[in-house]
Amino acid sequence: MRASLMYGAGDVRVENVPDSVIKHPTDALVRITASCVCGTDLWPYASLKPEDGPARMGHEFIGIVEDTGSEVTTVERGDLVVSPWSISDNTCEFCREGLPSSCIHPQANFWDGEAEEGAQAEAIRVPLADGTLVKLPVAADSALIPSLLTLSDVFCTGYHAAVSGGVNERTRVTVIGDGAVGLMAVLSCKRLGAEQIVLMGRHQVRTDLGREFGATDVVSARGEEGVEAVRELTGGYGSHVVLEAVGTRPAYDQALGIIRPGGVISRVGAPQYEEAPIGIGSLFRHNIRLAGGPSPARAYIEGLLPDVLSGTIEPGKVFDATTDLDGVPTGYQDMADRRSLKVLIKP
Repeated sequence: MRASLMYGAGDVRVENVPDSVIKHPTDALVRITASCVCGTDLWPYASLKPEDGPARMGHEFIGIVEDTGSEVTTVERGDLVVSPWSISDNTCEFCREGLPSSCIHPQANFWDGEAEEGAQAEAIRVPLADGTLVKLPVAADSALIPSLLTLSDVFCTGYHAAVSGGVNERTRVTVIGDGAVGLMAVLSCKRLGAEQIVLMGRHQVRTDLGREFGATDVVSARGEEGVEAVRELTGGYGSHVVLEAVGTRPAYDQALGIIRPGGVISRVGAPQYEEAPIGIGSLFRHNIRLAGGPSPARAYIEGLLPDVLSGTIEPGKVFDATTDLDGVPTGYQDMADRRSLKVLIKP
């Protein structure tokens, strides 16, 4: 079968690889009908060392079950399913507490940690299929597929940022980052009834979509200028919640400048740093809390699914380009160059 592999920074290739096959009785074999390139894929695309490649790529997908192991009971051949970006049994102590991204089953993993599998491919072996996969009540060619695909990661990640920050109808929120996750955070804040949603971004096509998703204000400036603009919009005090959807140290520092006393900084942009201010002068003095983390997407899918199926929300609008497997390398470059927001792949 064909799959994408990253050999190093800027070097993505589509090649023939061994077919995915059932290995454990709890596995399912899924023929992928829709996947995508994630913003987090751009971090290794910018920095992967050749000695660390080639790496199978992709952690978001929808597909049709082609085969199942003898112990799989919740899905069967012919079912259309969506997978979250992490593998979990959905029964362990942490899964039951709503944290499947910390599942303790020996086969639990992030898809990016499965060396022989990847979602930017024609097929994939899904460990712990009963816990990981969610059956979809639509056909593979449904117009809802782009929106349903966001449930695998990006929508659930934006929603996790908002929930972790405690967003509600009394909340003034600032979202840092106009990538797909930031836009999904805006949509999530609107869904949760936030009073004010400030989107910080510099790309008008994206911020226009952010306004459509519910942003009440847009700030294009960064750094101190951006901080001052947000503070002016919030009566000088800053936002109750800042959702940081970038992952860089400057974005974190910007969040510190925007947050008001007693507020919450919720980070879902994968941090590209290990050290940042958290002491008396930054967080402690004003009772500022730090939240967020990897999205437990499996815990959110079923709760968000009805609004997607009904068309009440359309998170699939973040996809602004579609390609087949042959176009995946170009899709990476287009996203890295900000020519595309998020690329949908139809193998």
